[in-house]
Amino acid sequence: MTTLHDALSEDRVLALAPDASSAQAGRALAAPTAWASLGRDAGAAWGECRGSGREPYRTQVDLSDLAARCSCPSRKLPCKHALGLMLLAAAQPASLPDTAQPPWVAEWLAARARRAKQVAEPVREATPAADDAARRRAGAQARTAAAREAKVAAGMEELRRWLRDQARQGLATAQARPAQWTAMAARMVDAQAPGAARAIRELALLPASGEGWQARALERLGRLHLLAEGYLRLAELPPETQADVRASLGFTVSQEALLAGPGVRDTWHVLGHRITEEEQLRVRRTWLLGRATGRPALLMSFAGGGQPLEQGPAPGTTFEAALVFYPGAAPLRALVREPRCPARALESPVGTTATKATAAYATALARNPWLDRYPLCVGPATLARHAGRWQLEDDEGRRLPIAGSFEAAWRLLAVSGGAPATVAGEWDGEALAPLGAWAGGEREYVSLEC
Repeated sequence: MTTLHDALSEDRVLALAPDASSAQAGRALAAPTAWASLGRDAGAAWGECRGSGREPYRTQVDLSDLAARCSCPSRKLPCKHALGLMLLAAAQPASLPDTAQPPWVAEWLAARARRAKQVAEPVREATPAADDAARRRAGAQARTAAAREAKVAAGMEELRRWLRDQARQGLATAQARPAQWTAMAARMVDAQAPGAARAIRELALLPASGEGWQARALERLGRLHLLAEGYLRLAELPPETQADVRASLGFTVSQEALLAGPGVRDTWHVLGHRITEEEQLRVRRTWLLGRATGRPALLMSFAGGGQPLEQGPAPGTTFEAALVFYPGAAPLRALVREPRCPARALESPVGTTATKATAAYATALARNPWLDRYPLCVGPATLARHAGRWQLEDDEGRRLPIAGSFEAAWRLLAVSGGAPATVAGEWDGEALAPLGAWAGGEREYVSLEC
């Protein structure tokens, strides 16, 4: 049974905030006086928050995964009222009386349960008319897929020629002719290869990235050339590598088909998440680590057009579920198969040494050379400054450089008191971008999202 203590802490709640302003507004509402009514039971917490409207805003939180709903007009998820309710429940659980769910809470929870069941057991029509319509859709989809394959193949031929031109001209032209990168990225969009377009746009930024950019650019160009060659020789590759090539170019896989396949059941630690803006989309990467299997996993969420991201599992918690992994030589991205057990805040994951963590990354990179991020969970380790930059040092004395964008170093030092902690983050082959840590005497989770 999930309790408020299991599900909530200030750091876990603030890790869910869509931005800093929402977190600040949520803190302001984390007081009983802001609420006309409050309540909770084993599965949910709820309240009616006084606002500018005539009626209070009805706010509810599902304690199984910290999903929230509110009647306010905000498009942020979770909104400030949901954050305020969770912060209040974390800091003052006694202010939420244990009572029966009001109808509006019970109806929302029942609707969530129905949707979860529909995802797990989709209903299929079995009428002749439905079968005929399905055949027509399948034929149209096959024609569309064939047309796209032809466009991508033509685009990869052009990309291969362009890369050879870059090799002949040398990297010096990358700074002198920046427009060439924009033009080729646009060509890849026309060729329906968005993954290649994104890689070229990232390449265009490297000349301004500081000392050693030439080596980084050469490495990226090599990977891009390998991608083009891989697609043009797709039939010669193993099925797992074919899947990696297609995923790197931007081909999608049917989630329904994936969910029908076998899953990996485990208790999954939620190491942390990162939200970025990519091509007019908000993207959230949530990294998991299996307790029994030691297997890493990545959950991806996308939102465009100003829409909020769907709420995911809270960083610092664990949940039991079967994950279904996307195909690949070193599978990382996965889907959660419902139903899953409620999220709980249990002990920290077992960390490993820097040597073993980077060796796991090297093994995955050897299988999938287009891998750009990988989760590391290192500990016990301490954060310290060496040679003018932050580094993470494990108990063997091995150091991992910390990404220059990391801004929460002093917070981790304050919480840990300089003592060893278990730190999780994204590794790009050169530096670690910490996402969270289990530190202090109680080994509480601390969000370190950059």
